Amino acid sequence: MNGPHDLGGAHGLGPIDPEPESAEQVFHEEWEKRALAVTLAMGALGQWSIDTSRYARERQHPVDYLRNTYYENWMAGLETLLLEKGIVTPEELATGRAKGKADPALLDRVLKAENVPAVLAKGAPADMVTQDAPQFGPGDRVRVRNFHPRGHTRAPRYIRGHIGTIHEHYGSHILPDRSADGEKAGVHLYNVRFEGAEIWGPDAPSREAIYIDLWESYLEELG
Repeated sequence: MNGPHDLGGAHGLGPIDPEPESAEQVFHEEWEKRALAVTLAMGALGQWSIDTSRYARERQHPVDYLRNTYYENWMAGLETLLLEKGIVTPEELATGRAKGKADPALLDRVLKAENVPAVLAKGAPADMVTQDAPQFGPGDRVRVRNFHPRGHTRAPRYIRGHIGTIHEHYGSHILPDRSADGEKAGVHLYNVRFEGAEIWGPDAPSREAIYIDLWESYLEELG
């Protein structure tokens, strides 16, 4: 979707903070640690994918999304999912107190503290086999489809409609757009090179280029 999260190429937001990631604090407030813990614990229930959770954050009102801090957006998305999946009621969310008994199926998937390091170390694979042959290969020229879905997508808005060259084929991976709706499908994934002038016009530095990972369904052949 074209939401407040997709700010690539937008003007008026000020310069990018040049502070290296190594100098950035992992947590700025104590509550942020709890926000991360709760998000991981709820994700372990298996009721949604990482793409579903991203889409839940993106669906906030733009004013709220831009006003919130990083973990405030996490919590807003989590609250949306908990309500939509019927895990908590609006009253429970407002009061912080549970009413009635929890679903036994959810209790079987409780993430215990002693298991967190192993779960984080294991991660979750994003590759997924498809029977479809890749449509493109390194060196092929492609155009990013000029599409504006109402649902989740990982195709940046500022790159749509532009022409690039396939740099690398990664094999097939889970398509986030369908994963956000609860459907897993393997689609070929590519790294695509875009010349600076293609994106920013003739004023771009002559040797500047960017590389973006894009799924095959985002791309089309040049006619």
